[in-house]
Amino acid sequence: MEKDYDISKVAAELGISNDALYYYGRDKAKIDTSALDPNLKRKGKLILCTAITPTKAGEGKTTTAIGLADGLKAIGEKPLVCLREPSLGPVFGVKGGGCGGGEATLYPEDDINLHFTGDIHALTSANNLIAALIDNELYQNSPLNVDPERIIFPRAMDMNDRSLREIETCLGNKNGTPHKSSFVITAASEMMAIFCLAKNEEDFLDRVESITVAYNKDGDPIFVRDLDSRAAIRKLMHIALYPNLVQTKHHTPAIVHGGPFANIAHGCNSIIATDLSLKLADYVVTEAGFGSDLGMEKCLDIVSPLGGFHPSLVVMVATVRALKLHGGMKFEDLKTANPNAVKIGLANLRKHLDNVDLYHLPVLVSVNRFKDDSDEEVKVITDYLKANNFKYAVNTSYMDGPKGAMDLAVEAKKLADSGYDKGFKPIIAPSMSVQKKIETIATEIYGADSVVYSDAANEQIKEYINAGYSSFDVCISKTPNSLSDNPKLLNVPKHTLHVESFRLFTGARFLVPLTGSIVTMPGLPKVPASKKMK
Repeated sequence: MEKDYDISKVAAELGISNDALYYYGRDKAKIDTSALDPNLKRKGKLILCTAITPTKAGEGKTTTAIGLADGLKAIGEKPLVCLREPSLGPVFGVKGGGCGGGEATLYPEDDINLHFTGDIHALTSANNLIAALIDNELYQNSPLNVDPERIIFPRAMDMNDRSLREIETCLGNKNGTPHKSSFVITAASEMMAIFCLAKNEEDFLDRVESITVAYNKDGDPIFVRDLDSRAAIRKLMHIALYPNLVQTKHHTPAIVHGGPFANIAHGCNSIIATDLSLKLADYVVTEAGFGSDLGMEKCLDIVSPLGGFHPSLVVMVATVRALKLHGGMKFEDLKTANPNAVKIGLANLRKHLDNVDLYHLPVLVSVNRFKDDSDEEVKVITDYLKANNFKYAVNTSYMDGPKGAMDLAVEAKKLADSGYDKGFKPIIAPSMSVQKKIETIATEIYGADSVVYSDAANEQIKEYINAGYSSFDVCISKTPNSLSDNPKLLNVPKHTLHVESFRLFTGARFLVPLTGSIVTMPGLPKVPASKKMK
């Protein structure tokens, strides 16, 4: 390891003493929040990076967040980038790593992408302890009187493996009562959602104990608290709840903690990490998964009200390549200049910009430029933004590092300091009905004409209302590849949202509508990223 990447130097810049660090080698550490000054107050401004509807061409949202933080440091500010932990599923599946790219990268990249400090392993272990305990209650014929047909808590694994979506357990003569079960990828689990929503360890444990794991033969719910596992889960999770401190390639501080997906969970790093970051830095750059229809909406309607913070600025990431795909070009033709396709694709950018305006927040467009983009194509975007009075900057931090993001950083500071965010207001209120919450998001954010519910979904809604869960947040599970629930419909399609069924997260306090053909355990593509690694 290069001496320059000594993490103690980064900690010292943030005012964190050596006594508050748990070292994992010299280049990464956990921050013991209980050892910090209890009088630390939030002082930073939060900058949220989101994007247009993502494509397989790649938009560079995480790269932009890292580059912007580096750019802010380069213009003399005190920034920090606060991001999610990568999951092994995308690392070895379609996406590849989650640490940015080029000159806008986290360090140590391979460690962060792989085992890191063990947080996801701890979560997976705690999840599977709960699954094992409920099966043991069934096997032991305990007073909980578990109904084997109504065990609803899934197992978890941090890997894409479609073969585990539906399984049957306890096969054989001596292994218990056979029953159906399933695996979710850890990033889509309720445990991960709770990890990133909890404000502290006790809040985390209280929420975990409120998870519904099964029903008894009388139809009454069984919760994690009925399994007497709080102390065991505390031991598994105690250190994992401390945020992880690393740095960018250019030595800007970075806190990386928690990693829920935004298409099947809420897509934001932990509230614990964001809260701490806002106390340590003047500008905190974060990102929420996928486009404004998923991670941003969930950040602003779920995380912000719960955490008591909101962005002072939203940065919207757009690329020539993605806009050409939305404009009708084929992926294999993207290296060919086509300003007209860019022009057609601008409708998608405009929809996402309008989504930000719904929350009364300032927005800055980061036009991420790549070497194959023609000047004429970039000009189509910038001319449109000028004509419609949108602030923007061309960002080349992938290629040029901090200097490539300095224009973006200057504009971001101006807008974040403008005070325009004082009018921030979520579009969803707890008092809304379940259907009103879903339909507001579908029509206002996705641009849907209407919402259609399956018979099964309607029955579940009635059950949730009767059980007193109608005030829960709605965390819609939807494809990230389209504003609709059909991944093949690009740009701004005319569509109807289809709610097929729900998952109930009584610990995270979510109702999760499953739309289209979304799955909570992704599969590997025909050519996984693991085959392309050097």
